[in-house]
Amino acid sequence: MSVHVNVDTAMRNLLQQEDTDDDCLITIDDRGPKDFPLGNYSTQQDTDFPVHGVYQLSCLLQELFLAQKRGLGTVTIRRSQLEEDPVHRLTRLIKTSWWENLTRRIDADGIQLAAPDPKMKGAPRIYVPPGVPEQHAYYTAIAKARPELQLDVQWLPKGEMTADYIKSINHEPGLLAMEMEAELDQPEGRGITQQLKGCPFIVPGDQFNELYNWDACFCAFGMLDTHLPVVKGIIKNFIFEIKHYGKILNANRSYYLGRSQPPLLTWLALKTFRAMQHEPDALDLLKSAILAARKEYHVWWTSKPRLDEESGLSRYRPIGKGSPPECGAGVFSHVFTPYAKKYGMTVEEVCTAYNDGAITEPELDIFFDHDRAVRENGHDTSNRVEGLCADLATVDLNCLLYRIEEDIAIATQTYFGDRLTIPAEFCAPGDQPNAIESSTIWLERAQKRKNLINRYCWSEEKGIFLDYNTVTKQQSIFEGVTCLWPLWCGIASDQQAARLVKDAIPTFERVGGLASTSERTRGRVSEANPQKQWDYPNGWAPHQILAWDGLRRYGYSDESTRLNYRWLHLLTECFRNWNGTVVEKYNVTDLKRPQKVDAEYGNQGLRFKYAPQEGFGWTNASYIYGLSLATSEAKEALAQGLPWEDFAPVGS
Repeated sequence: MSVHVNVDTAMRNLLQQEDTDDDCLITIDDRGPKDFPLGNYSTQQDTDFPVHGVYQLSCLLQELFLAQKRGLGTVTIRRSQLEEDPVHRLTRLIKTSWWENLTRRIDADGIQLAAPDPKMKGAPRIYVPPGVPEQHAYYTAIAKARPELQLDVQWLPKGEMTADYIKSINHEPGLLAMEMEAELDQPEGRGITQQLKGCPFIVPGDQFNELYNWDACFCAFGMLDTHLPVVKGIIKNFIFEIKHYGKILNANRSYYLGRSQPPLLTWLALKTFRAMQHEPDALDLLKSAILAARKEYHVWWTSKPRLDEESGLSRYRPIGKGSPPECGAGVFSHVFTPYAKKYGMTVEEVCTAYNDGAITEPELDIFFDHDRAVRENGHDTSNRVEGLCADLATVDLNCLLYRIEEDIAIATQTYFGDRLTIPAEFCAPGDQPNAIESSTIWLERAQKRKNLINRYCWSEEKGIFLDYNTVTKQQSIFEGVTCLWPLWCGIASDQQAARLVKDAIPTFERVGGLASTSERTRGRVSEANPQKQWDYPNGWAPHQILAWDGLRRYGYSDESTRLNYRWLHLLTECFRNWNGTVVEKYNVTDLKRPQKVDAEYGNQGLRFKYAPQEGFGWTNASYIYGLSLATSEAKEALAQGLPWEDFAPVGS
């Protein structure tokens, strides 16, 4: 059954009747009759075509808006479009639309979309590293041929990137150049002589319009089956970053030049290789990724000051000065307020004075050393790491480094004949060009790190892994769901795994999945202890994915299945009840309004009207991957809206 309707008239009347809170969405918060006679707006004659309930009404609004966006005056609405079950609809949107909308290229065709930075003001700017003069010429030609872009093309300096230099260009933020390849078929009329095309990458969405390190790795995890060329592009861009910026950056903006993010390149590279191993370039891409990850491992992650020589574990310790410019003074009002009173300034004024060097406050220097480490850690922010992150040998970082050591050993032994040649471009300090490594040294490093993590981070008393403070020489008391990462990377013993399932899972599991930290160590939220976005009761996609895989690795498939279902149910119900909403993080204690997160940055993925266009990167991926682990019965139950307690198989 279908009806052909006038788009503008139907949409206007639908919103007038059903969008009672005027937010350009139809959700369970609206107080309309939830019954819309769409047949009244037929272009031919009145037709009996009622639309019932929040979900069908929001689907109708989305279809009308998308038709309007395409410039259509009329459109045929099919009953099947409005009755499409939410599991199928969300999956379809992610695979056929949202991934495309989140894909970027930095070239003549894509720079207009890639260059804008919603977090900063000013004209678009791109910084080019000295090793790729062809790119500087290319972007200069674009700027000349297309003056309407107002594109400012700048060189980065030769040599090591310093905190002073990074700070000096904070008032002129810009995009950082990424990998480009020869374009075989170049359109004419663009005024550009170089035949280059940017390698594609994925952005998280909302205000994050750049290639983020660990976000992209998790996004890629959900794209392998449908968008393999983009995943390959992500890996190529990461390799480029290591070659030209010394590490995979937090993201490719100039203000991120001094810090990285949780390293997952080898994990991604091996998964991608297995998905494309019959393609002719598969082995070459894997080898380049392994070599790049090896260089980053030595140059960044296991060198001072990140390496704590006493414990042998690594810490997040990026370089930088001042407050992070992408955040603004308001984010740190609680930090700057005492100094504003001290100097008789506003918070904004004291922030500017501090960043300009007009005032010197050693305590602020220490705070922002730790704050930069928090952001490199990826958990910005959380009471688990706030104010001490630069001193912490975190469980999560050292599990990732163990995984890198294992992955390099596996790749070397399995795919490179146990002989990995190190070319000059991938040499770390002290390496001899064209030296050959076997897997043995990496297996030894992995075993050593495994022993150290167990020595410094395992708490027999609590039955969980805890971060280790390299300054106080004590374990942290703060309980984070990252204690489950040793299951994912495989360093936990069977006995430790059993303790984690018995003691840790109940600490973090809630109706919608795993919370990021425990409620008891987060403490009571107050003015002095404000809610942090990476703390209880909020849950995030990366933690769910790694927990599912870690539990399955140790044979705890029932627990993995339950946690997977809880998270998928939360996402499905939010999508169903809130006009297609998919966001960055969720309150896993609240199935009714999980997207309404009250934390320092609010929530990303909410700033859309009428129809969602992107979802949110790694949340999209968690849905696709989670469904790949679910049974057909579970998918049917999710479509029906059944919570775990009503679906749980007998004996679960």
